Amino acid sequence: MTEEREGRIAVNEAVFREINERLRRLNKSFATLTETMTLICECADFDCAEKIEMTPSEYDQLRADPALFAVKTGHETPEVEQVVRSGRGYDVVHKNAGVARQVAEATDPRL
Repeated sequence: MTEEREGRIAVNEAVFREINERLRRLNKSFATLTETMTLICECADFDCAEKIEMTPSEYDQLRADPALFAVKTGHETPEVEQVVRSGRGYDVVHKNAGVARQVAEATDPRL
């Protein structure tokens, strides 16, 4: 895979992560109404609109490492990431060393 393609994949995933960060902030307003939050898949496919359900605690654990992303099961991109754990209908992937991880770290909205 070229560095250019790897970079595009990482940027797409970073955009989805930013959207999910905004959803997390909104969810805090409704924390007493629901125990889970709905997120969008953070995969490399910019047209993907699959939904993922997780608890706010699970989401905060995910965001503790800028190289981690939540993708719908089967949406991982093995060339740039590996599945490190699975949830209910989603996988957590970790960016491999290289351009994808550099972009993930540089665009982390929590840093």
